[in-house]
Amino acid sequence: MKCEELTRYLDELLESAHFKDYCPNGLQVEGRSEVRRIVAGVSASQALVDAAIARGADALLVHHGWFWRGEDGRVTGVRKSRLQALLGHDINLIGYHLPLDSHGEFGNNVQLARRLGWTVEGRFGEQDIGCIGRLSAPLLLAQLVRGIAAGLRREPQVIGDGARLVSRIAWCSGGAQGYFEAAIAHRVDAYLSGEISEPTVHLARESGVAYIAAGHHATERYGVQALAAHLAERFGLECEFVDIDNPV
Repeated sequence: MKCEELTRYLDELLESAHFKDYCPNGLQVEGRSEVRRIVAGVSASQALVDAAIARGADALLVHHGWFWRGEDGRVTGVRKSRLQALLGHDINLIGYHLPLDSHGEFGNNVQLARRLGWTVEGRFGEQDIGCIGRLSAPLLLAQLVRGIAAGLRREPQVIGDGARLVSRIAWCSGGAQGYFEAAIAHRVDAYLSGEISEPTVHLARESGVAYIAAGHHATERYGVQALAAHLAERFGLECEFVDIDNPV
């Protein structure tokens, strides 16, 4: 498949033009024109680039790509090493950030709900990226947290009373602790995101709404996996997800 055709398809599927984002979405680094083998991953780190090279990939498909707003634009040090490795092996870098959080089928938040058995009932937050929903059955917060830990293979950090009953929940993958107040306004019992900051602890204690920090990387592994599986099924491409461990 031509890389141009692939990226055009992904741009349309994920409606990337509709999002105001902090980085470019779509093709970020151009490589060879023909794509047969794709390595997918969460972040375009050196380790993931090396994994793509070792597997003979034609393209690297990620959620966290490069060229973030506000970054130093000089290609030196780590940036030089990553880019040199990618260009030296003629590998395309394709990244989708907010479009891959938000998508109604392949998005991180919808995929997270499917993995944890939650029903999506609505959206909230900037550009409607966050989700509001309901558990399949009410659970004590402690029970809910055990299920999340098992589902994501990572122990979350929790602020809240483990004996609290949780029925309605809001969530947004990654570093979305800034949406916590909006989630509270929707009268949920708990909110899950990837990260937590110091003021979040006080907000959880004072509002009574539990906060679950389940890991930025851990909550954003499933969108790119689902998208890669879709490309394999639709176009017959060889797609492999490589999970580079990240404790955050």
